[in-house]
Amino acid sequence: MARRRLKLIFGPSLVTEPVIYQLGKQFAIVTNIRRADVTRDQGWVLLEITGEPDELERGIEYLESRGVKVEPAEGDVVE
Repeated sequence: MARRRLKLIFGPSLVTEPVIYQLGKQFAIVTNIRRADVTRDQGWVLLEITGEPDELERGIEYLESRGVKVEPAEGDVVE
């Protein structure tokens, strides 16, 4: 099993969509929200994902295909 910490950035068209739920449902990935700030117009989430490395890559590709900006998460993560 592998673990990655990501910062997901959502625009106005995605803040009301269950993107993280779909990520966990469509892929063999366990999601853990570590920190978030979501408003009506935008949002970001620090997300920890766990699963097989190839499944994590497929999940990240899915997020990007939906229009989510995905960056590595650094610092400011609740331990």
